[in-house]
Amino acid sequence: MSEEQTQAENRRRPTTQEFREYVAQDWAPRSDERPVRTEAARRAAVRREAVSAAHPGERLVIPAGGLTVRSNDTDYVFRPHSAFAHLTGLGADREPDAVLVMEPVDGGGHDATLYFRPMAPRDSEEFFGDPRYGEFWIGAGPTVEDIEAELGLTGAHVDGLVDAAAKDAGEITVRVVRDADRELTARLDAARVAGGATEETLAETDDALAHELSVLRMVKDDWEIEQMQAAVDATKVGFDAVIADLPEAVARGRGERWVEGVFGLHARHQGNGVGYDSICASGDHANTLHWIRNTGDVREGDLLLLDAGVELDSLFTADITRTLPVSGRFTDTQREIYEAVREAQAAGIAAVKPGNRFSDVHAAAIRVIAEHLHAWGYLPDGVSVEDTLDTEHGQYHRRWMVHGTSHHLGIDVHDCALATREEYMDAVLEPGMVLTVEPGLYFKADDLKVPEHVRGIGVRIEDDVVVTEDGCRNLSAGFPTTADEVEAWIAEVQAG
Repeated sequence: MSEEQTQAENRRRPTTQEFREYVAQDWAPRSDERPVRTEAARRAAVRREAVSAAHPGERLVIPAGGLTVRSNDTDYVFRPHSAFAHLTGLGADREPDAVLVMEPVDGGGHDATLYFRPMAPRDSEEFFGDPRYGEFWIGAGPTVEDIEAELGLTGAHVDGLVDAAAKDAGEITVRVVRDADRELTARLDAARVAGGATEETLAETDDALAHELSVLRMVKDDWEIEQMQAAVDATKVGFDAVIADLPEAVARGRGERWVEGVFGLHARHQGNGVGYDSICASGDHANTLHWIRNTGDVREGDLLLLDAGVELDSLFTADITRTLPVSGRFTDTQREIYEAVREAQAAGIAAVKPGNRFSDVHAAAIRVIAEHLHAWGYLPDGVSVEDTLDTEHGQYHRRWMVHGTSHHLGIDVHDCALATREEYMDAVLEPGMVLTVEPGLYFKADDLKVPEHVRGIGVRIEDDVVVTEDGCRNLSAGFPTTADEVEAWIAEVQAG
């Protein structure tokens, strides 16, 4: 229990020896049925083999991370570190404080052991007396045998972790994912420095592992792509529910929160929850790119920019944006801006194909954006499309489209974030990569560079696509895209 939780521990619980003996008695026998090996675990084993081959003779330490105090004696909902989930197959809120240790073996390869907190016996102090981990408080966890059956690796009690991870630290290279569990990292750093390593060397050694595990997620296998499709399909359920409830969002006031709640309900029901804080931005709020406060009203005549995605129990997440006319119909001005963004997105999607570079997707979409801004007369006098696309002396269009058009997507909503520029922006697209394509146009209500009739309008359209052998497949093709299709979608859903 953390120091903060210890200070806040004001619950009254029986502590007599008589009660301790009493509470341990007369429980039905536990089931001896073991979980089956999951497909996530099978795929994780293949990934561990690839990591093992890259690090012969080295000990690799990949923590899940621990519980984080929200306030006093309550914690945030736990989510394991992405590298841990990717290499174990454990998702959802599985197992706080667990650590995967890959121990090198003679002759090559590694033995994988999951150090975790197994379910305690009912006559233990933990069973009843520990409100953070005890079964009486939070429910039964897995046994060592359960973990071994589910994941196909060795299970061990977390109490033996530090000795196993720090053993012979001066004689063997030990790498740890540093940001996953900073307390464990500090203890391993001390052991490694005592063994002769320097702090600078440790950081370089560990950062190289973190980078490698991030890039490992860049090309998805067939099962991962199925997970991405399932996340997208679950997200469509949430969008449909929001559209059905738009009249309530308008009528109740503070409608952005209503939209957020409706989507969150279905995200939690369909999967593990939302993959990131939902952006439910009505009216001018759509022009604040990271509007997650969601405190505003949803009004008739406004556009609602909904950027949201369902995260599955496997932690793979969708990331979809649609801009919806709250009243069901676009105004002429809204439609013109919306269709300009849609054309830009279509150009971006067309650029997603093997042999093109990641940066080509943005270049294709942003050229269409620049062409529309030029045609509307919003660029400075004398500035052509080519002038504004000049990265050294132009970029005027970025006043209204400041962000990139794409990012990798997977277990993290911004996946593979530790990749270098050469591995990310400048990389050639390969089959199995999953990207977003999400151009937008944002005309803030106080922007005097544009005519008054467009001020306060923000539009973004975002789909999730997977690179194929000859192009790409739009995982979110089931979401209507054109202005006409969006209007028909709203009418159909609200008609029941």
